[in-house]
Amino acid sequence: MDAIGGFWKWNPLLGKSKPSRRRRIESNSGSIVEASYRFPLKQAVTAASLALTGDTIAQLRDRWSKAKEASKHQSASDADTATQDILWRQISEHDWLRALRMTSYGFLLYGPGSYSWYQCLDHFLPKPTVQNVMLKVLLNQIVLGPCVIAVIFAWNNLWLKKLPELPGKYKRDALPTLLYGFRFWIPVSVINFWVVPLQARVAFMSMGSIFWNFYLSSSMSK
Repeated sequence: MDAIGGFWKWNPLLGKSKPSRRRRIESNSGSIVEASYRFPLKQAVTAASLALTGDTIAQLRDRWSKAKEASKHQSASDADTATQDILWRQISEHDWLRALRMTSYGFLLYGPGSYSWYQCLDHFLPKPTVQNVMLKVLLNQIVLGPCVIAVIFAWNNLWLKKLPELPGKYKRDALPTLLYGFRFWIPVSVINFWVVPLQARVAFMSMGSIFWNFYLSSSMSK
């Protein structure tokens, strides 16, 4: 999931006059097989929507906590006005650029990339045996997990024009984030590979990321 062009290719729906882009692959028997590339639009939209939801919950909770803390020092006569101000600030102070940053990450990177990853795992480990499930969970944690953390950190720093600070960000936050993730994502991954069908795995993991982002937000605000 390190690069868009190298990991998957965009292939919008074309008319009859424009045939779709295809790759010719020589099979073991010597015959030529044509394999088409399609951008997983459904999975990308799902991941983007859930990434936006997770970010919105994190932002709302953070602003609500700060506003409630500030209202404790106000008099009782200002309580009603403070409550109205809190509700207004939930909308007016929303960081839409941050929301766009997370949404684009889900649409362009996490959605298509994780879907391709799960397809690859199912191709090489198709049988739902205990051994295969455990191996998928292990690979998910030691391969996909670090890749996701590396990509989202880089994506955020790229949007914030802070790429020179990226190595320090990795040294400071990457390992703690990964270790916290093991506690949550290992049981979620077991359910994902054991029960959830391939077509719904990106959505299931994205829904899990909503709760994970909420957990991170709660931990960091303490």
